Amino acid sequence: MTPPRSLIVNADDLGRTVGINRGVIEAHEHGIVTSASLMVRWPAAPEAASSARGCLGLAVGLHLDFGEWIRRGDGWVARYEVVPTSADAALVREEVTRQVNRFRELMGRDPTHIDSHQHVHRSEPVRSVVLAVAAELGVHVRHFGAARYCGAFYGQDEKGLPLPDALGPEAAVRLLCELRPGLTELCCHPGYTDDLDSDYRAERPLEVRTLCSARVREALDELGIRLVSFASAGVSWSHGA
Repeated sequence: MTPPRSLIVNADDLGRTVGINRGVIEAHEHGIVTSASLMVRWPAAPEAASSARGCLGLAVGLHLDFGEWIRRGDGWVARYEVVPTSADAALVREEVTRQVNRFRELMGRDPTHIDSHQHVHRSEPVRSVVLAVAAELGVHVRHFGAARYCGAFYGQDEKGLPLPDALGPEAAVRLLCELRPGLTELCCHPGYTDDLDSDYRAERPLEVRTLCSARVREALDELGIRLVSFASAGVSWSHGA
């Protein structure tokens, strides 16, 4: 018998701005978002945590923030940097611990999962530090656990050029049709952006609309895809790589 398809829809960047907070909560309360990843260093993080604590069905994990890099020409430059990703592992561990502790202060509990801004935890030395911390907490790490990662719901190409057609309801339905059996995490970035300084800005309200679309909800039912969260799916730490 073919295993059922289960889907975690995880919104990144919760806590970065008030507008992103509003978009994430809307996409949870009126759409298909089941989990979110909290950036704890930003001024809007306390408001995000307060709103998230009021959403009993929303699993909240930690979106580790080491900085942000933007494409300029053929290379990348830092918009801001918290700790260099090539720093000594002890410094990386110190920053990860600081952000885990801040998460606990804001949410009153441990994160349900861990990922990172711009996926910097996929490279050393951040990778080893994050996997060790996740093992201590017993939580899932994006790209390294039981949930298969899907980042195809994204409105830009590799050069940062816009792909608005990738964010419409029909594009989302095509992604759902292509889901393989088992557990998948679909990453998204909903938000409202009047207060956001980012190269990924115009796309976020489009994501909110699609994630709240009746057509997408209908497709989940038609395809027999079960919506779950990092909490309800019982996803815990495993080293899948």
